[in-house]
Amino acid sequence: MHRRIARTALLVGVAALIAAACGGDDDSASESEDGASGSAEPVTIEWWHIQNNDPGLSLWEDIAAEFEAEHPNVTVEITVYENEAFKTAIEPRLQAGEPPDLFQSWGGGELEEQVDAGLVQDISDGVEPWIDTLNEAAVTMYQVEGTQYGIPFDLGMVGFWYNKDLFAQAGIDAPPATWDELLEDVQTLKDAGITPIALGEGDKWPGMFWWAYLALRNGGPDAMREAGETGSFDSEPFVEAGAQLSELIALDPFQAGHMAAVWDGAGGQAATIATEGAAFHLMGQWAPGTQDANSPDGQGLGDKLGWFPFPAVDGGDGDPTDGFGGGNGFAVGRDAPPEAIEFLEYISSPEVAQRWGETNSGILPVVIGSEGSIT
Repeated sequence: MHRRIARTALLVGVAALIAAACGGDDDSASESEDGASGSAEPVTIEWWHIQNNDPGLSLWEDIAAEFEAEHPNVTVEITVYENEAFKTAIEPRLQAGEPPDLFQSWGGGELEEQVDAGLVQDISDGVEPWIDTLNEAAVTMYQVEGTQYGIPFDLGMVGFWYNKDLFAQAGIDAPPATWDELLEDVQTLKDAGITPIALGEGDKWPGMFWWAYLALRNGGPDAMREAGETGSFDSEPFVEAGAQLSELIALDPFQAGHMAAVWDGAGGQAATIATEGAAFHLMGQWAPGTQDANSPDGQGLGDKLGWFPFPAVDGGDGDPTDGFGGGNGFAVGRDAPPEAIEFLEYISSPEVAQRWGETNSGILPVVIGSEGSIT
């Protein structure tokens, strides 16, 4: 199958529709000799994050140790969970009104609920001197009615990651540009004896990406925004997305056991791609790092890995350059000490952002000027 696609610039419209998440220590602060707000008394910052694989796991540990070395009175107490395990573990803490000082957050509706429950802290004044060094779109994901409750460290979009060698084996020499072409490619891969798509539907959210992106292509950002405000998903773009998704499902394109498979772990979506058990999947910018961690040698697909945007839908009102995505960051618990804000400033520095980009883990740092770290 021969197809040429014109390259276009992608304008990423961030829709933070993924959810999850939300400490406290000594709140007596003093001015240090260098003018930074902090306490001379011992302080512990309780930090929960989800970078459970290297290089991110080790990098966060190193960065915490560096901050401790510069702040001898501070101990950063790290708790690490896999994505889904984090959501389960954080809930009792939130229900008890005892959020960690800093914890993984995707912003959006979950953060708004945490604000309404009084679980997170207004950090607007504390971050004001340096927040303009971060990508504006990413920053707004951690605002509720203009007030800042957290800080991003990563921003990106969901798209298709594919195995270029498996596409070539099936005779596909370019990614699909339209939804109809994607369906054709799925059948072509099946005819070649190749499982087309990996999916971890046991975690539910990986399958949501398909329906949400089709709705975006059918109705555009306005339809998505209206649904978010009204909570109603029965308008035409969403109904049509369901019909189109049914067309895909009818082709039986997914790996065996996909309904019980998870995203990250043995036999899951990432592992299926990493072991060449399927040709492509729909996932965010974090996919390469998780795929590498789930591969036998820790190296993933290497040069075999390619990427393409979600294709256009014929007759849809959405712009083909609209992107569905979000990012990662940390909300600040309501009782977090001032040192927690200083720690956020440290992890938001150009030097730390540069190190994240150079890991090639799929983390796209939000610090302005760190773009060159991405290869």
